[in-house]
Amino acid sequence: MGKGCVHIYCGDGKGKTSAAFGLAVRFAGHGGQVVIAQFLKDGQSGECNMLRQLENVHLLSANPCGKFSFQMSDGERTETARALETCFQEMCRQAEAYQAGLVVLDEIMAAISCGFLSCDAVCKFLQTRPDHMEVVLTGRNPPQELLDLADYVSEICKIKHPFDRGIPAREGIEW
Repeated sequence: MGKGCVHIYCGDGKGKTSAAFGLAVRFAGHGGQVVIAQFLKDGQSGECNMLRQLENVHLLSANPCGKFSFQMSDGERTETARALETCFQEMCRQAEAYQAGLVVLDEIMAAISCGFLSCDAVCKFLQTRPDHMEVVLTGRNPPQELLDLADYVSEICKIKHPFDRGIPAREGIEW
C-alpha cells in the first residue's frame, strides 16, 4: 500500500465519526486490519454494532462515567483519565498485534482538550507508527501539533442541525 497517511476529520458539524468509520469499512472490505479506539463514547452506536461483525475490525471504547466531561465530578474525571489512558495503550498494543493498516482514534481531540490524554503521547504514536499505517483522528479543535503531522485535514462545518431547535440525538441517525 505504501506510506500511510494521517487524516484529521474535525469541525463542529455532524459526520466526523461516520466519515472515519466509512473509511474503516472501505479498508476492511479490501482485507485490511483495522483498530478503532473510541474515546468518551460507549461503543454502542449502530456503526459499532455493525463493525463488530467484521472479523478484521477490532473496536475499543472508553467512557466509564457515561457523561460529558463538563458533567463529571473530580473523581469521575480521574476515573475517565485512567480509562482513556488504558484504552490508548490497548489500542497501541492491538495495532501492533494485528499489524493494523488503519487505526481510527475517534474523539481523540476531546480526550486531549479535556486533559484526559496527552497530546505528546498521541504525537509520539503518530511519529513512531509503522510506515504502512494509516491513522484517522476525529474531533473538534485539533491542536496545532496534530495539524502539523497530518496529511489530510477535513473540516466538517455545521450550518444547521436539529439540535439547535431542541431535537435530541436520534437512534439510527446520530448514534
